[in-house]
Amino acid sequence: MSKHFLKAPEGPPSDVERIKEESNYLRGTLAESMLEPISAGISEDDNRLMKFHGSYLQDDRDLRNERQKQKLEPAYQFMLRVRLPGGVATPAQWLVMDELAQKYGNGTLKLTTRQTFQMHGILKWNMKKTIQEIHTSLLDTIAACGDVNRNVMCNPNPYQSEIHLEVYERAKKLSNDLLPRTRAYHELWLDEEKVAGTPEAEEVEPMYGPLYLPRKFKIGIAVPPSNDIDVYSQDLGFIAIVEEGKLVGFNVAIGGGMGMTHGDKATYPQLAKVIGFCTSDKIYDVAEKVITIQRDYGNRSVRKNARFKYTVDRLGLETIKAELEARLGWSLDEAKPYHFDHNGDRYGWVKGVQGIWHFTLFVQGGRVADFDDYKLKTGLREIAKIHTGDFRLTANQNLIIANVSSQTKKRISELIEQYGLTNGEHYTALRRSSLACVALPTCGLAMAEAERYLPVLLEKIEAIVDENGLCNEEITIRMTGCPNGCARPALGEIAFIGKAPGKYNMYLGAAFDGSRLSKMYRENIGEEEILSELRVLFSRYAKERREGEHFGDFVVRTDVVKAVTDGTNFHD
Repeated sequence: MSKHFLKAPEGPPSDVERIKEESNYLRGTLAESMLEPISAGISEDDNRLMKFHGSYLQDDRDLRNERQKQKLEPAYQFMLRVRLPGGVATPAQWLVMDELAQKYGNGTLKLTTRQTFQMHGILKWNMKKTIQEIHTSLLDTIAACGDVNRNVMCNPNPYQSEIHLEVYERAKKLSNDLLPRTRAYHELWLDEEKVAGTPEAEEVEPMYGPLYLPRKFKIGIAVPPSNDIDVYSQDLGFIAIVEEGKLVGFNVAIGGGMGMTHGDKATYPQLAKVIGFCTSDKIYDVAEKVITIQRDYGNRSVRKNARFKYTVDRLGLETIKAELEARLGWSLDEAKPYHFDHNGDRYGWVKGVQGIWHFTLFVQGGRVADFDDYKLKTGLREIAKIHTGDFRLTANQNLIIANVSSQTKKRISELIEQYGLTNGEHYTALRRSSLACVALPTCGLAMAEAERYLPVLLEKIEAIVDENGLCNEEITIRMTGCPNGCARPALGEIAFIGKAPGKYNMYLGAAFDGSRLSKMYRENIGEEEILSELRVLFSRYAKERREGEHFGDFVVRTDVVKAVTDGTNFHD
């Protein structure tokens, strides 16, 4: 027992805890369910376990009513998410994902806000083949979802290539070290045979334990001055400290998270707090011990209060820090100074060290597809065929064609021009600073549109921006179909969170560098009211802003909304 006398909240365990306990280390009855020929779906218990294998069962909600009328089951399909630490993929892996999306999915790829690939529309009968083909490309989907550590993020950093490589290697090692040890994934999808009847066959999860974590856990590594991974939104964030061009270690931040529930003030988005500094080699020990604290003291009774942010807020930052240092057997050093100045991407060509080039491409909503007048997927496929560097998926749903040699740059530039994969002339600064979650039709949690609607709304907002001479102003704008926070809306200077079909709660005032939360400005409003409010706000901003003042800072300074520097004040 901890000398700090910590304890988890009392109460009966949630049903998900039962499912995990009965699952035989994440196996459940998935093997039987995936072979069952009558339904394209699986049971709710098995669907909960599928998350640990990187997938969710969904259905096409656009077809739901019509199928009900025809007395057909929902149009079930699976979303599959890849584990891709730091968002780095080889051109060969890109081509595999491109092909699989066409062969088994809905023909598109989604670049997520956690720097990985997501495929939608995979039928149950094709899931095993899809995962096996992903595996042949040296990728996997293990722990891409579920009550474990999710995809480890890190800054793509095209202009500090040497630092990026070191940070990326740390992210990869963190991801691998924190994987579940169960062989369930390999048995179910890769046909690995279970060894029975030997002492070695007895399964254990040395870090997670048989019940894994109370909820998902997210880790990200930021490299100042860029906070593109929104490090304060992470359960555990590492902030790289670079001195005289060398990575000396990381500041440690704990307790961030974006999700909440409408109307429930016991839930809220939260910012991670910096608790100290450690050298680079110690981050693995820190990550493991932080995870075990959440394992032991997180809320296993009420899942909406089960994230690590609530554990930190309930027990206190200093108590958690003391417990962490007790488990480590050593103390964190005092945090070192750092500074963030933005959390967006830098578009177009950037020259890194040793004459290597990087091209950052804006991908609206993160959706890689061929459109009538824009063959994005085809263009990227042709680039992947000749590219000798790597692809980096950014936390803003964009793509970096990275490590382009001077010899290859000319040919890739020609393909960028041929397929119209340029940025400046097509998109405003506002659009380039936008994020949207998938929402309808595939997300079962969505209350309103996001990815499909935000471009339409942006076109109307851009007209107001243009009227006020703000076309070149970067303002972070984010939209989600529900309050779970997949596009990190609480860190958008302007954010819309779905409340009902066509209705959104509108939030303002987050910091451009990701260090302050937004505040509710208007509740349950539709497009007409949104545009009316923004017309007034942008007019004021154009006339009254100070030099260099970001929109989020402006609305706080002028008392349009109150500053929210801690999630416990989010609903005040």
